[in-house]
This record gives sequence, structure tokens and C-alpha cells, in this order.
Amino acid sequence: MFQNKSLTQLIKFGIVGISNTLLTAATIWVFLKVLHFNDYTSNIIGYIVGLVNSFIWNRKWTFASNTRVKDTLFKFIITFAISYLFQLGNLYLLIHYTQIDSYLCQLISIVVYTGINFILNKYYTFKNNSIVE
Repeated sequence: MFQNKSLTQLIKFGIVGISNTLLTAATIWVFLKVLHFNDYTSNIIGYIVGLVNSFIWNRKWTFASNTRVKDTLFKFIITFAISYLFQLGNLYLLIHYTQIDSYLCQLISIVVYTGINFILNKYYTFKNNSIVE
């Protein structure tokens, strides 16, 4: 079962994830629907904003990581890149092979990203401070 610290980390990860997803989705929406950027540019900008937000909050608040920023940031970027590529591939397939609204395609792809990102962060990026040790 979870230790008290591990349960707290899991809850914090969820809070950061929800707020980060809302921030990413809102940023994508603004660039896609208000500023009329294309799907991919909107997506990239949204995920960059989300990446910065997620790193800061997960490193400092969720996992209280004491590793060097440079080391953790490198792993975080690798984790992001892998998660993002899966998300972007999913977005491409949805936009080009379905009739689903492009913003809904973005939201579906966020779910793909979030699942992969959680697993990689848990077992790779913050392994020394992982939720289940």
C-alpha cells in the first residue's frame, strides 16, 4: 500500500496534472481559436507553456526533488519529448483520419500525453523520489 508520503505525492501529481492540462488546453484554444494559428503551432506553444509549468511544480512541490536542476531537467525534457511525440502522432492520426473537431482532437491527444508522461516521470525522471519505491 502507499506510504503517507507516497499518497501525498500522488495527490500532488494529480493536482499539478489537472492544472497543467487546463493551462495547456487553454493556451492551445487561445492560439487556435482566437489568434487563428494552425493546429500544430498552437499545439507546440501550448505544450511549451505546460512543460515549464509542470517542471517547476513537480520538481519543487510534488516530488520535492533535491537533485541538481540540470540533471532533473534533462530527464524531464527526455520524458516530455517521448510523451509529446506519441501525443503529436495521435493528433496527426485524429486530424487526418477522423471527422472530429480539431480542438477535440487536441483534448483527446492530451489524454494520451498525460498517461505516457506520468509513467515516465514516475519511473525515470523522479525515480529517486518516486511515488512507489
